[in-house]
Amino acid sequence: MAINAANFSTAVQSLNSGKDISNKQTPIEAQKSFANTLKEAINKVNDYQMQSDKLTNRLIQGDHVELHEVMIAAQKASITLNATVEIRNKVIEAYQEIMRMTV
Repeated sequence: MAINAANFSTAVQSLNSGKDISNKQTPIEAQKSFANTLKEAINKVNDYQMQSDKLTNRLIQGDHVELHEVMIAAQKASITLNATVEIRNKVIEAYQEIMRMTV
């Protein structure tokens, strides 16, 4: 089974895919677009977690599941969750930096 290196960053890449936030959008439209994109990305991370849990439970119950599939699903879930946490940390850092600015 080939491991596609691009799969682990799917959730993160969806933040930039095809969502053109141009100057033509109103702030409300841009905010809604960003919120929808963020929701989609978080849902994908959740899907990877659920798929990993499902395969792990099937393996534990003795169903015919290949061990490497379970391990790959677990790694995908772990990598996407870690990337999401890192992005969250960067956003919080940026917010705190903005709040420290004097006007």
